[in-house]
Amino acid sequence: MTTIAVSAGNPYNVHIGDGVLQDLVGIVSALGGVQRVAMLYPEPVAALARDTAGQLESSGLDVSLLSLPDGEAAKTTESLHEAWSELGKAGLTRSDLVIGLGGGATTDLAGFVAATWLRGVRFVGVPTTLLGMVDAAVGGKTGINTHQGKNLVGAFHEPAAVLCDLGVLRSLPQPEYLTGMAEVVKCGFVADPSILDLVEADPRRAAAFDEDLTSSFVERSIRVKAEVIAGDLRETSGSATGEVGREALNYGHTLGHAIERREDFRWRHGHAVSVGLVYAGALGHAAKLIDADLADRHRSTLSALGLPVSYPADAFADLRVGMQLDKKTRGSTLRFVVLSALAEPALLVGPEESVLREAWEAVGA
Repeated sequence: MTTIAVSAGNPYNVHIGDGVLQDLVGIVSALGGVQRVAMLYPEPVAALARDTAGQLESSGLDVSLLSLPDGEAAKTTESLHEAWSELGKAGLTRSDLVIGLGGGATTDLAGFVAATWLRGVRFVGVPTTLLGMVDAAVGGKTGINTHQGKNLVGAFHEPAAVLCDLGVLRSLPQPEYLTGMAEVVKCGFVADPSILDLVEADPRRAAAFDEDLTSSFVERSIRVKAEVIAGDLRETSGSATGEVGREALNYGHTLGHAIERREDFRWRHGHAVSVGLVYAGALGHAAKLIDADLADRHRSTLSALGLPVSYPADAFADLRVGMQLDKKTRGSTLRFVVLSALAEPALLVGPEESVLREAWEAVGA
């Protein structure tokens, strides 16, 4: 097992390894004072949720199970209200615990439930997808979607612990595994280029579960995120100082989130981010910050994995509206995370419309 300490806000550990879910009982016990646990999970991992609940109950805990819709369909006000109702019925107190077991959407919602119940109870994330492990479950961002956009309602609420059981990924469908690789590649471009080297050395191996390679991807990506948020937990650096700070982790997400909104969240998050990364690379080149080779590397790396790198050309007007609702926007001024060099993220503030459209030519198909 590898343990990565996240020293931001309320510090916590991320435990990574094959079989670390067996340590959940001990980790919960070490928190102290927990009598009741509410475990939120999506139906595809129902069997794992029941087994895990059984282990917790065997240790003397009272466990309530709440099934959620799978994927982004869980991140709604309806799911939030249902969870609050179940926590009330279960009598969950401030000393008790919420566990989110599932993909990134599950941990996003479960974390927000924990952040809002009794103005904040403890939360443990147990991501069961590659995307959840390398992105959503680490960092303390929680939230739900609205019709206006993704993650527009939420809270910062750091988990008490995160368990990334790599063994769970063995049975993850390959398309679901691959969507997580978009976030892994993002970490390569903004902070750890060795990730890109590993992908490019054998894209077919990188596109599916591989014990050694997957472990490296997960550990490297979480270390990137832990280091970034340690310096900017609440994503304030970009606003206060002009430095990119935590917003670096949103590389490729401005267009990606706009695509998800346009598709009514039917597109996988990683697919939308993949197209967004190609656009971000092209935007950096159009703004004369990076050369054509680095911009093109986005497309070649992602396409080699089998991820999408284009989107219908006539969608730009809709996506332009969606990007205006991005959380990085200030007033009417668009702000993008771009690269000034490999592993050197920067902010591009208020780019000309001609620059936005020039970059779109690399994506629109």
